[in-house]
Amino acid sequence: MAKNANFKEIRPKTVLITGASSGIGKELAALFASGGYTVFGASRSGKSENGVRGIVCDVTSEEACASAVAAVIEETGGLDILVNNAGMGIAGPVESAEAERVKYIFDVNFFGAFHMIKHALPYLRQSRGRILNVSSVASKIAIPFQAFYSATKAAVDSLASALRGEVKQFGVKVINVLPGDAKTGFTDSRETDDGNGVYSEACKKSVAVMERDEQNGMSAAAVARIAYKAVLKRRPPKERIAGGKYRIFVFLAKFLPKSLTEKAVHSIY
Repeated sequence: MAKNANFKEIRPKTVLITGASSGIGKELAALFASGGYTVFGASRSGKSENGVRGIVCDVTSEEACASAVAAVIEETGGLDILVNNAGMGIAGPVESAEAERVKYIFDVNFFGAFHMIKHALPYLRQSRGRILNVSSVASKIAIPFQAFYSATKAAVDSLASALRGEVKQFGVKVINVLPGDAKTGFTDSRETDDGNGVYSEACKKSVAVMERDEQNGMSAAAVARIAYKAVLKRRPPKERIAGGKYRIFVFLAKFLPKSLTEKAVHSIY
């Protein structure tokens, strides 16, 4: 039987998520899959599970990011949502930080997002799609002994802010979700340097507070639900902070003197 001349094939909505093998990324992938999306999970393991198609991708490599996007397009013909979730943390004093490790955290947290955005945008422009970046409250309120993590997330926020102005004409939306403390595998995988004795006591205290708050924080599933709802809104927010108390912290930080905000943060960490 000949197809109706007015028939138009409808392509299932397609999502590409980095860092999809665990934590928030894994939970987001499951949500999109249950919502009927075709979901690709990019990670170093490339593991496929629960309806999510795995792609091996190290986001520090632009070539790998380009290949991941190309694989999605080859299979589905388009891309509707890019989720930049891959990330890592290092904790320790600025003075003793090794330049190579600092460069690496920027490669993962910032350049990884940049690589994916760069290669996904031609297809997101076609679909009038969306970019979701998993940032952090630390991008707004820098934390002692997490200077570089805070800096990478602030850089992602700035990138997103400028990008919105560039892609608005194409109908592409850019959304940042900013979790506060969340209970994920991120805590155990954080690299820590106590400063070779000079900063040891202060660093250990700060990291202990961070780890305690993370283990008592929101679940990865709860953060993922907030991000999922935000990116699918007809008029999505530019930023969505995950966690009521963190929304208060960030709101107050906008209006309080910098010295007072830093004093409060430094007293905690």
